[in-house]
Amino acid sequence: MKTNTNAPPGESDTQGLRISRKTLWTGRILSALPVLFLLMDGIMKLVKPEPVVKATIELGYPESVIMVLGIILLVCVILYIVPHTAVLGAILLTGYLGGAVATQTRVGNPLFSHILFPVYLALLIWGGLFLRDSRLRALMPLRN
Repeated sequence: MKTNTNAPPGESDTQGLRISRKTLWTGRILSALPVLFLLMDGIMKLVKPEPVVKATIELGYPESVIMVLGIILLVCVILYIVPHTAVLGAILLTGYLGGAVATQTRVGNPLFSHILFPVYLALLIWGGLFLRDSRLRALMPLRN
């Protein structure tokens, strides 16, 4: 992140748009929550313990796709973590999580605990990115 020496104390400057430290750290914390969960999920898909294999098969997927899903998920999360590719990572994670919503809906799982859980993660992903990336805030300004 480029720092502007003309920015007031406690604020950073990204692409000429100021972000307060409080907003930046709130965005980082909101982003860290889904990142930690999704990193764990991706790693578990690579390790393939019995509960992961069993749950994947119960969702209607063959065991052969678990590792591929884990690799795709980890690549998307890494793209999201890197500031220059964070928007691309968020877009790809949104697609991945959309597939999770479709899968949970197809098998008839409960709405709030299973079907909407990926939506909650996506909201944290985009909310955190919105707070920590002034370019996104300039593209999609909130209006009063």
